[in-house]
Amino acid sequence: MVAMLRRLKSFQIVFDDSKSFYCGGDRLSGQVQVEVNEVTRVSALRILALGSAKVEYAKGKQRCRQEAEYLRHEAVLRLRDQPTDTDGSVLLRPNNKYDYCFEFDLPQHGKLVSSYKGKFGYVHYYVKAKLERTQQPTLECKKHFEVEEPLDVNTPDLLCPTGGTREKKVTCMFIPDGQVSLNAKIDRRGFCEGEDICINAKFENTCSRIVVPKAAIIAKHTYQANGRTKIFRQKLSSVRGNHIISGMCDAWQGKSIRVPKIKPSKLDCDLIRMEYALMIYIHIPGSEKLILELPLVIGTAGLGSRSSSVSSQDGSLSWLSLGVPELPSYRDVTRDLHMEQPLTPLLDDFDGDDSPIFMNPPSFCFPPPPVYTETDEEFNINAHMLPVC
Repeated sequence: MVAMLRRLKSFQIVFDDSKSFYCGGDRLSGQVQVEVNEVTRVSALRILALGSAKVEYAKGKQRCRQEAEYLRHEAVLRLRDQPTDTDGSVLLRPNNKYDYCFEFDLPQHGKLVSSYKGKFGYVHYYVKAKLERTQQPTLECKKHFEVEEPLDVNTPDLLCPTGGTREKKVTCMFIPDGQVSLNAKIDRRGFCEGEDICINAKFENTCSRIVVPKAAIIAKHTYQANGRTKIFRQKLSSVRGNHIISGMCDAWQGKSIRVPKIKPSKLDCDLIRMEYALMIYIHIPGSEKLILELPLVIGTAGLGSRSSSVSSQDGSLSWLSLGVPELPSYRDVTRDLHMEQPLTPLLDDFDGDDSPIFMNPPSFCFPPPPVYTETDEEFNINAHMLPVC
């Protein structure tokens, strides 16, 4: 086999464009480049473009496996301006570079699913070339490409606010120990990577334990094979609030959590679904968490003009447009505000991958107020003094 490979100097697939991903309806074109070290007779060169989804996992002693095909294109490539024999074979000679050109259109939007790679399954696309030689084994090379179907989150359904309420009664040795509750809301369900999710929430604690409110973006991967379903959950990013002692409450007013760099939601595959949710929960020591999940849809970055429209509206509501002189800001005060004291742990956190809670010693110095414009005015202190009874 090594001797057969030495006859080929290069055998590779090159695409004409340098796209990071393709969409339904796009044209994919390129060449299969072949160079040989000695005279080689090629009977045919075939390409196969294939896109498929595959799920495989173990359910006890049973092995669950299922596949689905979304793309198949086959063609036999010919060399241009190259003489062929009666049987269709071509003689390739050294010191020459031979390009077998190909092109085909991907299925229209709605018939493909986005590329995916997960723990128990994948969706992948590739172009495979087969070099058939007379009385010799067939050689193969393969090149993968990504497909991403656009998902627009600027729809009325995804721009509507969503929220919910949860409460939980806490017990200690079967004795009632109060309850904890949360009420949370976000302004919309559709987001793209890099955007901030602003959370408005209220937390109440009437039990005897110290609780901690938290929020996290969760990815839910659902795999289906042989009539069975397997779900894999993954925490992507998280934030936390201050601890709440017994009899107290806390509120989040626009607390933000940023959407990390992740793939858009996968909702169009029969075997694999990838959904996202914002999980707002309260960590209760010695008890199960109180959880509220708000579904999210992560769309394709760059679709729509929501960000530009929002920024333009924000810019139009400035102090100058209202005829009010702009007040000095704390941003103009230059002072080192870094905490010089080490952070000391306050409570242990049982979430595993979360960081512990920290409290800073009360030696932090706030910056002085900004300097307002001083005006010289005569001030008679006697005129403003009130009589003392």
